[in-house]
Amino acid sequence: MNASPSSSFGPSEPTDAASSATAVATRVDDEPTPAQRKKANLALSFRLCTGEGLVAMPLVIMTMPVNIVLAALFTKALHLPNQTIGLISALPFVCNCLQVGVTPLLSRWFPAKTITLIGTSLQILSWAFFCVLLGFLPQDDPATAGLWIAIWFFFSSFFSSITGVTWNAWVQEWVPARLRGKYFGRRNRLLQFSTLSFLLLAGWVLATWDYSRTAFQLLVAFAILLRTLSLLWSLRMPTEASASHPSRTATLSAQFITLRQSAPFLRFIAFGAFWSFAANLFGPFYHVFMFDQLHLSALQVGLLSVCGATGAALSMPAWGRLLDKYGNKGVMVVSLALWQGQNVLWCFLTPDNSHWLFFMWAWGGLTNAGFFLGQFTLLLKLLPLPARNLALGLNLAITSLFAAIGPVLGGAILEWGVTRWDPLDVYHACFLAQPLLCIVVGWLLLRIREPAASPLTHVVGAMRNVRTLASLSGLTFLGQYLFYRSPKRLD
Repeated sequence: MNASPSSSFGPSEPTDAASSATAVATRVDDEPTPAQRKKANLALSFRLCTGEGLVAMPLVIMTMPVNIVLAALFTKALHLPNQTIGLISALPFVCNCLQVGVTPLLSRWFPAKTITLIGTSLQILSWAFFCVLLGFLPQDDPATAGLWIAIWFFFSSFFSSITGVTWNAWVQEWVPARLRGKYFGRRNRLLQFSTLSFLLLAGWVLATWDYSRTAFQLLVAFAILLRTLSLLWSLRMPTEASASHPSRTATLSAQFITLRQSAPFLRFIAFGAFWSFAANLFGPFYHVFMFDQLHLSALQVGLLSVCGATGAALSMPAWGRLLDKYGNKGVMVVSLALWQGQNVLWCFLTPDNSHWLFFMWAWGGLTNAGFFLGQFTLLLKLLPLPARNLALGLNLAITSLFAAIGPVLGGAILEWGVTRWDPLDVYHACFLAQPLLCIVVGWLLLRIREPAASPLTHVVGAMRNVRTLASLSGLTFLGQYLFYRSPKRLD
């Protein structure tokens, strides 16, 4: 009786030991190396960063001084004058200027990711307050309503300005330089589809509900819910600083010395300041013009925005590849010229030919995507790493100061002009300013010395390539079909 157990257990002991040793060896072999773990974390961060951007876009859109929701609220529901709209539109830029005294100090105490998450949380709370405030704003007293909106928008914009600086610093930490153009081209393409979906939804809700307070509150509540989800996904991102990122932040005096020696970045600030003024002089009033002078509904304006977002989404990957191959400034100048050339048509729009806008917005989306994507990647490329916190804050402060002057001056000019002449003629004359000012913007951009950038002539030569034009127009499949050569048949 004892023989059977001893014969069955005895021989099995060395086998079990061998199996255990093999299992341990397998677990050791399967243990990811630090490089594999870093690569996996980077891939997960890319996915979460894209996902959080998709759900963050509705609230991000509404925090901008020019958007369909606030423009409809100001013109259709509260009937604010242009001068008041200009002052409110300037508040985000004023806050961008003020944050330069706060963000560098916070960056000395906390990581960029922590500041970004806290700023986003405060921004969400401010919009929750606005959702409640909408139910109490007086409809027959534009001055009081404008004052309350200005006070709320100031605090919301201040939180957004801090978050904007620290988010750029956070992204610059962990996204490898060689992948920025490609990754953000794809990410921004998906974000454009998120944008156009929300704009279409917002236009339909506002037009269907006749611009009621409840409609605005529902849109704000929906955006808050999605922004909270984006906050949770940002919290989960296992970002790791790249090897080129400095381990600690330099002192403010050392950052000032580094920044003073960074001539290309200082020229980038000068370019950004002039562009911010040119873009925002009458930029906030394009939506006002469509609502008041062209008599378009929120749904129609939403459809136009969808055309622009669709064009940008289709062309963004192609612009990203051009930026990676030829550098930023040459591609940006070409993009700016193609975009602003069609903006001259705003000077001829009337209620009878407002259907032109569908082509104009689609073309604008196709062409301006290269400029805005290049502006972001050029900032990251020229950013002096030892002084990155001060450089980001100072760039945002100076460009925002000029951007804040723009809508205040533009609103005053429009308010002065429409009381003396035909409003349609006044808008037409004012809308000629931006294309003319952008000529100077292009000249300033070409003055920046960008490392490893191709000359402008090389970029123009690439744009003459039909395949490149097909990619920028979202017609890659057509280009591939036209230029595909079928193999010769062997008889």
